[in-house]
Amino acid sequence: MSRIVAGTAGGQRIQVPPHRVRPTSDRVREALFSLLAARGVLEDAAVLDLYAGSGALGLEALSRGALTATLVERDPRACGFIQTNVRTTGLSGALVRRASVPTYLKRPTDTVDLVFVDPPYAGTEDEVDAVLGLLVPWLSPDALVVLERDSRTRTPAWPEGLEAEDPRVYGETTLHLAGPA
Repeated sequence: MSRIVAGTAGGQRIQVPPHRVRPTSDRVREALFSLLAARGVLEDAAVLDLYAGSGALGLEALSRGALTATLVERDPRACGFIQTNVRTTGLSGALVRRASVPTYLKRPTDTVDLVFVDPPYAGTEDEVDAVLGLLVPWLSPDALVVLERDSRTRTPAWPEGLEAEDPRVYGETTLHLAGPA
C-alpha cells in the first residue's frame, strides 16, 4: 500500500491496483513534491496526472494545495481504484477521466500548471515522445512537466516549445522536468 506523504491528507493510505501498475515510491514522491513546493508551483495549481494508475501523484498535489487535478487512466479497474482513493482521502478538485492518454490530449480543454507523465516503463520511447508533443497546447506560460522514467531509458526528445532541465535520478527512477521555452 502507498500513502499520501504530506498536506491535508498526509499519512492516509491509498489503494494501488494489483496489476500492471508501478506506483511512484513514497521516497521519490517526497523528493519530487519538496522540489515542487520550493518552486511554489503547487498552490492553486491546475494539475494533469497522465497514466494516473492509483492517482497518487494527482492526489498528493491536491493534498499539498493544488486547486484541481485531472487524473487520466485508460484501465477501467485502475479508474475504480482512483475513485476509491479520491473518496477515501476526501480531497476535492479531483476529476477522473477514463481514456487513453494520446486520445485525451488531442482535445485540449483548459491550460494546466503542472503535468505528471508517468507511463508504464514497458512503453516505447517513441510513444512517450508523441505524448510530450501533444502536451504543448495544454500548458500555461509557467507550467512544469514532470516525466518519470526508468533510469535505463534514454533522455526524452522534448518537443519544440519545451525546455528541459537537468534530470534528477533516484536509484532506478529518473525524473525529467521541462517547461515552456
